[in-house]
Amino acid sequence: MTTIQNLIEHRIAAHFDPVFVEIVNESHMHNVPPGSESHFKVVLVSQGFEGQSAVKRHQSVYAVLAVELQSGVHALALHTYLPTEWEKRQSVPSSPNCLGGSK
Repeated sequence: MTTIQNLIEHRIAAHFDPVFVEIVNESHMHNVPPGSESHFKVVLVSQGFEGQSAVKRHQSVYAVLAVELQSGVHALALHTYLPTEWEKRQSVPSSPNCLGGSK
């Protein structure tokens, strides 16, 4: 079964040639029905980000995932790094729980 998470992984791998990529479905942390695929954390390490600001990196990910963002993906928490930046970091902060809506 193809999931939105699988589609995101495929598009990112095809476009960015990542050194490291992790896609985490964080929908369960939000006010959405069980099994939703609407909120994701994306950790993406690619040499292709060379010379790009954080804003440009994020814009390039949004462009690649435009179809998903227009058809059900509500939020992306993006963590984008060059390989040298990732070597120093090796982790990203945990995402906070949703403060909006009520269950």
